[in-house]
Amino acid sequence: MGKPPDITERTFEFAVRVIKLCQVLDEQPGAGRTLSRQLIRSGTSIGANVEEAQSGQSRADFVSKLQIALKEARETRYWLRLLVATQLIPESRLTPLLQESEELIKILASIIVQTKRKQE
Repeated sequence: MGKPPDITERTFEFAVRVIKLCQVLDEQPGAGRTLSRQLIRSGTSIGANVEEAQSGQSRADFVSKLQIALKEARETRYWLRLLVATQLIPESRLTPLLQESEELIKILASIIVQTKRKQE
């Protein structure tokens, strides 16, 4: 069995899944389309910030980019929860994405804490 995907690959795959969901939402009039725009921004921003963090100019820059990614992951979780609560998309379709958003939040928070500890 291979090693688990690293955070850059995992957030990239998450963004792909968010984009596919947003394509479905875009086909709906009204709120679905509006929420799609919010979700696609935050859901793809997580990986973009993780990617940027890899070239951080300093440890503080690295942490700063990951903190932005964490903020975006929390926002994405919010939009996903809202989609479930409003029943715009069946909960069964969103459960795997919600679970992954939770895991990404925990992983990013852990990396931030560990990196900050190393700074001290």
